[in-house]
Amino acid sequence: MANHIAVDIGASSGRLIHGTLDGGRLKLRELHRFSNGFRKMDGHDYWDIDHLFREILTGLAKAKREGIRECTLGIDTWAVDYVLLDQTGERIHEVYAYRDTRTNGAADNFHLRMPRAEVYGRTGIQELSFNTLYQLFVHDSGQLKQTESILLVPDYLYFRLTGKKINEFTNASTTQMLNLERNDFDDDLLKLLGLSRTQFVQLAEPGDRFGPLLPELMEAYDLPECELIVVPSHDTASAVVGVPASGENSWAYLSSGTWSLLGAELAKPMNTLQAMECNYTNERGAFRTYRFLKNIMGLWMIQEIRRVSGEACGFAELVQAASKALPFRSLIACNAARFLNPDNMVEEIQSFCRETGQPVPISLGEVARCIFDSLALTYMDCMQELEKITGNEIEVLHIVGGGANNALLSQLTADLTGKTVKAGPTESTAVGNLMVQMIACGLIEDMTAARKLAAESFDIHSYAPGAVENKQELISRWKSLNSQLQ
Repeated sequence: MANHIAVDIGASSGRLIHGTLDGGRLKLRELHRFSNGFRKMDGHDYWDIDHLFREILTGLAKAKREGIRECTLGIDTWAVDYVLLDQTGERIHEVYAYRDTRTNGAADNFHLRMPRAEVYGRTGIQELSFNTLYQLFVHDSGQLKQTESILLVPDYLYFRLTGKKINEFTNASTTQMLNLERNDFDDDLLKLLGLSRTQFVQLAEPGDRFGPLLPELMEAYDLPECELIVVPSHDTASAVVGVPASGENSWAYLSSGTWSLLGAELAKPMNTLQAMECNYTNERGAFRTYRFLKNIMGLWMIQEIRRVSGEACGFAELVQAASKALPFRSLIACNAARFLNPDNMVEEIQSFCRETGQPVPISLGEVARCIFDSLALTYMDCMQELEKITGNEIEVLHIVGGGANNALLSQLTADLTGKTVKAGPTESTAVGNLMVQMIACGLIEDMTAARKLAAESFDIHSYAPGAVENKQELISRWKSLNSQLQ
């Protein structure tokens, strides 16, 4: 099969990317791009899942019109959000967005039934207020009793395209409901939720061959002959496959987009007490690896200041304005719950600075600089934690995803972590998605070969660590600020 299509859907947009091998390089071409976002309805935030499905069909129809008559297809999206299906395969409820406030306090209430340390020992998954475990804990129990199948978002899109149900491993691991030892859903956790194992379906591994599109879809929309392949359906898991680490002894990755995910690829999980206290997660990666990483709020904050400002300037303009602002003047605790989904991100950042006795950023450039400085300092903390927990000294930090375009943040990260930063490719998620399809088809041997191919196919920008004025004083101020929030 010469043509491969990645369906890559994030929190703000989605795209269909066509991938081919050409002269020993991976060539990408965007076929279709569309918007995404959650909407408020009856006081809650929901995804428009039907919109996403229609856009996939629109993109495939475009592919057919452009001469792609046969292809493979893989789907990746964000994690944790789920779809409840009844016995007929119909949705029981609309799809909650993970930023919905219904899970506020849910973790504390759940852990009255099973202590945090026990849940972490079983699952190895970091505690985030929106994990599927806590979402299902607060979901209407009557609806859960009516549910025959629980699918995560990409599983559901595969189902709509093929009529077949799976729970894909990398995304299923983010639910905080898989038992690390058994590699299956944990019966005791399910019992606490009032669920049974039969309400979940077969766990599928990246690289599994899935089957063709439904004939009725092909006929109605004039789609290509398309074989679906199971890829790492959690977008970060696909992004890690696309990291261009080739010939490096010790490296870490930072998948930089709406979220920042900083971690290392491990052969075995590390669900130790130290890892739990630092809130590191052991999510499944492609081909039986583990993504030992930490979630950081990420460029969601930049997206939000653009939104509340009426998109007065683009991302590049914000970076340029931030580069002219005074560095390290004001700092925020990026992972504070108040920044998860505030009504107005600019005002929330200003309030935080005011409450902590710091200068209040006024211009958009100053607010953006506050975010970039704070993210880089957070990356520094996480890198130090990662090295301490794993016992491995990191030589290179690979930044992949849209944030790899941000030269200011990349240089700040190199300066503060003291590590060489290599930035790119920006489309690492689509790259990883496509490479797993190609591995399944026998076109690429394994992940080592895939990463070598990525390094040879895309421009990678390198940032050497530089000096930071009054660095120790800055770090002391940063630690003092965070200690106020303990």
